[in-house]
Amino acid sequence: MGGDHGPGTIVEVAYALAWDLEARAIWRPLTARAARERDGVGLPYVVVYRLPGREVPLEVRLVSWREHYVGLWVYDDRGRRTDELDLRLLDDPGRLLSRRTRTWRYTGPDVPEFDDECPRSTTELFPDGRGSITRKPEGELGRTLITVPDAATRRWQARPGFDDWPVGAVSRLGLQGPVTLRAALPAPDAAETPDAAREAPATCWHPPRPAQPGPIDALFRPGTRVTDGYHPEMTVVEPRRMGTLCVPSGLLAVSGPDDRAGKGPAMTIPVPPGAYALEEGQVHFGYDCEWRQTWVTRTDTTAVRLLISETPALSWEMCLGPDDDTRLLVENEIFGFDTDAATGCFADAGAWVPLQELFERHLLRGEPGVGEDITDSMYFLRTQDGASGGELVAFATTGDGTYPVWVGRSADGEVAELVVPVGGMPTVLQDDSSAPHAGRDTS
Repeated sequence: MGGDHGPGTIVEVAYALAWDLEARAIWRPLTARAARERDGVGLPYVVVYRLPGREVPLEVRLVSWREHYVGLWVYDDRGRRTDELDLRLLDDPGRLLSRRTRTWRYTGPDVPEFDDECPRSTTELFPDGRGSITRKPEGELGRTLITVPDAATRRWQARPGFDDWPVGAVSRLGLQGPVTLRAALPAPDAAETPDAAREAPATCWHPPRPAQPGPIDALFRPGTRVTDGYHPEMTVVEPRRMGTLCVPSGLLAVSGPDDRAGKGPAMTIPVPPGAYALEEGQVHFGYDCEWRQTWVTRTDTTAVRLLISETPALSWEMCLGPDDDTRLLVENEIFGFDTDAATGCFADAGAWVPLQELFERHLLRGEPGVGEDITDSMYFLRTQDGASGGELVAFATTGDGTYPVWVGRSADGEVAELVVPVGGMPTVLQDDSSAPHAGRDTS
């Protein structure tokens, strides 16, 4: 690479509906006209740039304006991806946010793509000025260096027109300029009006998709078999009801109860004023305990649930905070509440300040009479605001971090329940969904 290509560098351009990342090949080739039309209406398409005679591409761009996304992969001459650029179209139609940039620097020609020992870096940027730069100079298993981008970091760039995208790999590889783009020979099956009914193979690149809830209701359906990756098989048992939560204000909060910054709860959702059942989704399983040298059985909690209605939830969505923007999420990423004390809570948002103060007075200062301990449960503390009757019930999680809150809605769109998996989402092996109201106490 980097040799003499004459007075400049010729780059061939081809278009397609998708790019197969495993095969390093286009899927459903398009004519330039068809790609331009898709660009105009926001439908996804890919652009592939190659040097004449080179089997692997220089770079591949995926454009999907309807999903506010433009992605770029840069390839080396051995077909390994070396750079990724993730751009987002937000509120200004004329500019793009450089949401994430990732690089891999291979130490030899035979190092596999994304090898754990490969040095790498990730830059993450947000529109409000936040960001981070994470470097792993010895790869995934070595040290991690995290810094904050400086003021000179380029956060935004102008949105190019269909014909105006630069070929960044040319400068990265030290190829001679100027660059001349030339249409690649059209594939025999290149389409002007592609049939959108055919679904692309799973190996094709797609715009980032936020984390999905999966069969979240299965965690409360007795008889369902799941695994957490450590225990091959666990069986869901009857949900455990642990009292109620009073929400007289009609505004429910789900958050980490530590609010020293005074920003209020992480997220809120309107519900009818009332008292709602608190439940734990639980699994029963056994394992060979090495240190006790015997077979051990136990029951663990996988999720906590607040039942707003006895009507089953038919759809699920991620609960969002006031500043959460799903257009910024990368693949399988979540929004949720943060905790550095392995604790979350359900609470009446209308009485958040006094309830949170009572929580701290009971838990941190040990004041008598300001909170009620709950024993033998993932729920462990209740506080009540004397003026309004609103309550806060805290629950334990399995560690620190960010925990998603899943909102289940009934067929008419009303909130039916809220679920927080307290230790990650288990994999469902067999779902016993024969009973439509399984796992609900309808008495």
